[in-house]
Amino acid sequence: MPWRRRLEPILRPLYRYRARRVRGMTLGVRGLVVNDQGQVLLIEHTYMPGWYMPGGGVEKGETCEQSVIRELHEEAGIHVEGRPVLVSVHSNHLRFPGDHVLIYRIDAWTQTEPTQKGEILQIGWFAPDALPEDVTPSTRKRILEALAGHEPHPLW
Repeated sequence: MPWRRRLEPILRPLYRYRARRVRGMTLGVRGLVVNDQGQVLLIEHTYMPGWYMPGGGVEKGETCEQSVIRELHEEAGIHVEGRPVLVSVHSNHLRFPGDHVLIYRIDAWTQTEPTQKGEILQIGWFAPDALPEDVTPSTRKRILEALAGHEPHPLW
């Protein structure tokens, strides 16, 4: 188990406390990247278990679109061509009060080298009906909602 995962349960409450003191609300983005075979891109972090769509927090002075483009490049080496398409918006207040997550779909992209060093354990492409067992429940739901055209659930 990577050392970051062992520290994550201790550091997460500290991060959330700091985030709450600095920000009244937090905003995150995730990128639903789809390849020519209909597979979706997922990442596994070094600091917490499970597979996720690439993404992260929107930084001060950054639009949500800029944030998802930056995060995709940093974490997975995805260079977005054109504009990402907003698919859904979700409240994550059950896990982290004041947090919201936006999902963007990216169909036009090219692969480059990720710029993030040390944060990503693995990157993988998966068929939507064959996602890894340890994909997070919310990630699984958001992928299936977006690709099947279902009404997105408002809660993450």
